Amino acid sequence: MIKQSLPAVSELNAETLEDFKTADKVVLIAYTDTSDKASNEVYNAIAEKFRDNYLFGAANDAALAEAEGVTPPAIVLYKSFDEGKAVFSDKFDEEAIVSFTKTASTPLVGEVGPETYSDYMSAGIPLAYIFAETAEERKELGDTLKPVAEKYRGKINFATIDAKAFGAHAGNLNLPTDKFPSFAIQETVKNQKFPFDTEKDITVENIGSFVEDFSAGKIEPSLKSEPIPETQEGPVTVVVGKNYEDIVLDDTKDVLIEFYAPWCGHCKALAPKYEELAALYGDEYKDKVVIAKVDATTNDVPDEIRGFPTIKLYPAGAKSEPVTYSGSRTVEDLIKFVKENGKYKAEVSEKSAEEETPVAPAATETASSEAARETEHDEL
Repeated sequence: MIKQSLPAVSELNAETLEDFKTADKVVLIAYTDTSDKASNEVYNAIAEKFRDNYLFGAANDAALAEAEGVTPPAIVLYKSFDEGKAVFSDKFDEEAIVSFTKTASTPLVGEVGPETYSDYMSAGIPLAYIFAETAEERKELGDTLKPVAEKYRGKINFATIDAKAFGAHAGNLNLPTDKFPSFAIQETVKNQKFPFDTEKDITVENIGSFVEDFSAGKIEPSLKSEPIPETQEGPVTVVVGKNYEDIVLDDTKDVLIEFYAPWCGHCKALAPKYEELAALYGDEYKDKVVIAKVDATTNDVPDEIRGFPTIKLYPAGAKSEPVTYSGSRTVEDLIKFVKENGKYKAEVSEKSAEEETPVAPAATETASSEAARETEHDEL
């Protein structure tokens, strides 16, 4: 509310500058000349865009810049952690300043929790987790690994996580859920997991070597997967982690896939209708349309799944642009969805429309139940 009540950029002077520096955990102040319109326009545009995230100030006094040890135009990011401040002194460019701000405003070794999880996931760079059960141990390990975190700053985020409160999340990273401390890296964009060997000690040497190999692409991601079915029985194609790319990302076919959980009541209700749907494409479109399903609790998938069932269509020729289904879970509506969004515009006739009983649109079960806490989707 305070941020919204202020202008996007607060004009500062010698009297207001010091208080503004500590007005929030992260504060940006631009030291510029009033005649430098280009730099000021870039900075103001960034402030408008990110005013919900940070406090922005501007000081157009050469004496204040000199006292701060910078030469205009420059931006100083003040923070209540790590080294206290960071300086941007390059040419004012929006992309460069945004990148600088994201990196400098992230703690060298932060803490993963409900308030920070989404920020780490949306940062666009890998996240290294340090699991430990006590605050003292998390601090000790965080301090130990700071040299590694500093080396990869801006490329990999490092954060501790409370193993007592969120130990089940270790399973999402293919780590044991009962053996701490532990360490793992998650490639957040591709949702790939790289667990560190729990038989090895978490030392700066061991983790440094592991992170270096990860950064160089020398480590294969850990893939949780059921065995690939020897034969596909029934009209619905069963997908597992190990054949996900071969089937779902087959660029020659429209692939409709259901991400389900065995304990999900909505998934169980959908099952017979989904079998019926798959059977309809068995003849005319068997080489063009695939109706598939994957148990997302026992198989790693690159997709972000927050509820069950989740249904997506991966059109042939446009696998990077899947379409998520949000309509009623009837055979008729699913046929329409495949026709409207697939490359082949496949059209089939439902055999028993009069027997269809509509299901409430978009009803899903999230991973909030006790059973779900042990699954891939135990969200923080």
